[in-house]
Amino acid sequence: MPGIFDTPVSRRNFLATSAALTGSLLLPKAGAFADDKSAEPARIALLSDTHIPATVENNGYRGFVPADNLQEVVKQVLESPAHAAILNGDAARLEGFRDDYVTLKKLLQPLAEKLPIHIGLGNHDDRGNFFKEFSQQPDSKELVQGKHVSLFSLGGTRFVVLDSLLYVNKVAGLLGKSQRDWLEKFLGDDDQSPVVFFVHHTLGDNDGDLLDVDRLFKLLAPHKKVKAIFVGHAHIYQFDKREHIHLINLPAIGYNFSDAQPIGWMSGAFTPQGAELTLHTIGGNKDKDGEVTKLDWA
Repeated sequence: MPGIFDTPVSRRNFLATSAALTGSLLLPKAGAFADDKSAEPARIALLSDTHIPATVENNGYRGFVPADNLQEVVKQVLESPAHAAILNGDAARLEGFRDDYVTLKKLLQPLAEKLPIHIGLGNHDDRGNFFKEFSQQPDSKELVQGKHVSLFSLGGTRFVVLDSLLYVNKVAGLLGKSQRDWLEKFLGDDDQSPVVFFVHHTLGDNDGDLLDVDRLFKLLAPHKKVKAIFVGHAHIYQFDKREHIHLINLPAIGYNFSDAQPIGWMSGAFTPQGAELTLHTIGGNKDKDGEVTKLDWA
């Protein structure tokens, strides 16, 4: 899969886990898990907005040091039962310099030795520089030309990481026609397993949000198998819903914009019936540390 960061050991672990959770190394047959209440949860570490700079020293923002924060999160994820991790964009500090990704890769290395990490792109990332450090796997293919889209299936759920990067270090995001065309074909297949999407940009109508958000929901809304969209970008911890689709804003790891917001990550246990999400705070507002939110896919 393009842009997935793992090692041969973690790749073998992931394939073994996939086999254990799905009964096969292949993607499940259409609707194979729709009514399977016995499927073991897919446990995913949900990360966002690491904002890692090339030089980790003296790179604090609002009193927080992103590299130190990520090291603490990596330590916690390593101690968790996660099968995979998703980093939902803004991996780099501001302009997506290649050396930002060199440092990010070093910080993620201990985690990549245990499990695969799917890294999405945000407005502070640079697609070209990203792929110089996180190269495409030999057995993978580009799902959408010119875009970084990642797809995997685990525990009866399909996880899709989209690419909303429009301009580097500009606020707004865009999926674009080619990615929306791919989405339409993907959603039109016969597989009725739950689908969960990850996109960096927020889904409002402000100038800094996802600019084609209405066209996205026009594609997603007719499909009941679409269960949730996880976003980052706003550096907030929040739950919402639009029609039947759950909307989750992941907290930032690098820093918050407001003292009222936590800094940290979320762990998710996904089954064909829903998800159980737990907040893990390492800084900022820790009042909701350990809070568990259960989402029902019905």
